[in-house]
Amino acid sequence: MKKILVANRGEIAIRVMKTAKNMGIKTVAVYSAADRNAPHIKFADQAVFIGQAPSSQSYLVMDKIIAAAKETGADAIHPGYGFLSENANFAEAVTNAGITFIGPRPDAIRIMGSKLGAKDAVKEYGIPMVPGVDEAITDVAKAKAISKEIGFPILIKASAGGGGKGMRIVENEAEFESQMDRAISEATSAFGDGSVFIEKYVGSPRHIEIQVMADSHGNTLYLFERECSVQRRHQKVVEEAPSSVLTPEIRKAMGEAAVKVAQACNYLGAGTVEFLLDEKLNFYFLEMNTRLQVEHPVTEMITGLDLVELQIRVARGEALPIKQEDLHIKGHAMELRVYAEDPLADFAPNVGNLEVYELPVGEGIRVDNGFEQGMDVPIYYDPMLSKLITYGKDRAEAIEKMIQAIAQYKIKGVVTTLPFGTFVMEHEAFRSGNFDTHFVKKYYDADKLKAQLDTEAEIAAYIALKQYLEDSKQLRLPIL
Repeated sequence: MKKILVANRGEIAIRVMKTAKNMGIKTVAVYSAADRNAPHIKFADQAVFIGQAPSSQSYLVMDKIIAAAKETGADAIHPGYGFLSENANFAEAVTNAGITFIGPRPDAIRIMGSKLGAKDAVKEYGIPMVPGVDEAITDVAKAKAISKEIGFPILIKASAGGGGKGMRIVENEAEFESQMDRAISEATSAFGDGSVFIEKYVGSPRHIEIQVMADSHGNTLYLFERECSVQRRHQKVVEEAPSSVLTPEIRKAMGEAAVKVAQACNYLGAGTVEFLLDEKLNFYFLEMNTRLQVEHPVTEMITGLDLVELQIRVARGEALPIKQEDLHIKGHAMELRVYAEDPLADFAPNVGNLEVYELPVGEGIRVDNGFEQGMDVPIYYDPMLSKLITYGKDRAEAIEKMIQAIAQYKIKGVVTTLPFGTFVMEHEAFRSGNFDTHFVKKYYDADKLKAQLDTEAEIAAYIALKQYLEDSKQLRLPIL
């Protein structure tokens, strides 16, 4: 493997390229009209323009990406996350073009791409699953009867869904039909597939995921867990590794279950098996993400491994250079996704020009970044600017480093989720480890955050004024 085309943009494109360069592999960037001056283009050895700003005309056009690989002589394609990363047809087209796809085999992507298909594939392995149905349903009357049998509250979820779309919590029988209709309509609109399934709603769940890595020589490892329970609109904002609540016994059981899930679909490369953990620490299989996750850096920090390097080695046909018994958790890592979103306006996107954009630096601080000062944040893509990762010898130190690193950021021109990150890190529920996926709903108050920001601004203004008066006083002193 001599040259890798990264079929993505932003921080993940740069992240993949850094490892490739460290391995002596040339890199190719692709870019849309909106990304003509993006850092990932400058970082790559070559760059190919693939279309206009909308992703449907650029980053999602398989033929253009494969043509760019052929044009530049790239012998492998890394899809990053998002866009085409979990598209089985793309993986198949890349392979058929004689190019190595750095990811799982198309069949595994297809199986795990459907929540129902995934559950069907793993059910014979004795992996715990949330009580519910294991078939797609569109018949409202039948679904209602099943829901009564399971017992309310229940969760209606789109089979082809993700990101919280096509998902409805139904508290009682009276609201079932209207919620079912909404779920089917939203699933059809978002994914072109109205099939949904029903499962028991777990009241106080934690979202725990297990990182797995598999090679073509029969080796499958679990690289421990990530806690991803702090979410807004069913999407993660804060992640950490390890979880503050897992015992060594539960960690081992979840890891071994995740390995079985990977083996059930003949998995290859990096993947993530997601679980719900209830208040009694019972875990239930949710789904598998067949790609590198946004939050993979926290796993890298606590294991000392480079997951992209392992992906590349596995794609080259190499055996994994480590065994399960070689893996140990060292320290604690936190990640905050820094979005151009307004936490005071229900996290609405807040795009604009980055008039000032300065990043934190220091020991135990890592920033995976895709922007630079003076750039516009485009409206066409996910508004994540960067990922802030901190590492400490324990959870308390990782939290304190995160608070300090957030304070070092200097951003002007767009509103970001940085203040929300501070809110989470300073909240007693988070610091104690006693929280679940309802953290934002339970504890977050935009008015309180605004009041806190106003107070901080007043203190900063007071300090600045005091310093100005001190400086002025010194200037007026007579020269002796």
